Amino acid sequence: MKFGVVIFPGSNCDEDVIHVLEKIMGQQVVRLWHKDHDLQGADFIVLPGGFSFGDYLRSGAIARFSPIMQEVIRFADNGGYLLGICNGFQILTEAGLVPGALLHNQNRKFICRNTYIKAQTNNSLITSQVDVNKALKIPVAHGEGNFYADKNSMEELNQNDQILFRYCDAAGNYSDEANANGSMENIAGVCNKNRNVFGLMPHPERAADSLLANQDGLAIFESILSVANV
Repeated sequence: MKFGVVIFPGSNCDEDVIHVLEKIMGQQVVRLWHKDHDLQGADFIVLPGGFSFGDYLRSGAIARFSPIMQEVIRFADNGGYLLGICNGFQILTEAGLVPGALLHNQNRKFICRNTYIKAQTNNSLITSQVDVNKALKIPVAHGEGNFYADKNSMEELNQNDQILFRYCDAAGNYSDEANANGSMENIAGVCNKNRNVFGLMPHPERAADSLLANQDGLAIFESILSVANV
């Protein structure tokens, strides 16, 4: 499978994602600069984490208008698979590719620590092989990860099984204390109605290598490869 990783000025998790896809998962990866107009035949696009240019206005608000995003949006509208992690998730919401918005963390502070999340469904490409009963230890690193959506959107997300992950504690219990950033209903990840665009605030690429003593994030990458054509 051929993956394209989009790199914006300020991206700092692009090489982490590339390392996991290329070195650990054994997949072909191409680097896509934000000014490019060519997705180079990628089957799956990743918008990595970091601090894309223009975040001083609102995270992802300027990056959403990068030349490459015209192609990324067209790719997604035609059914192509697209994953946004952290800043990538913020860019997805700014582009209207997934519902909701990412607000400032409830405590108004940057959070960088391990959290626990639990998959809510196996009915998506990135959660198909994830144990819905297991709490995964996945790091977060963001200042604006507080997921918000209006009442109607929240109802649709729940009715359509679009909520992919929720923050929980190590035992898998949901609570305000386990909610990393104040997100509505502890939401850590969602997908679009067509189930081909995925937004995730925690960083699975930072929990996918034995050298890090944590491989909980591998289940997400393994899900992608087990269902997709490889």
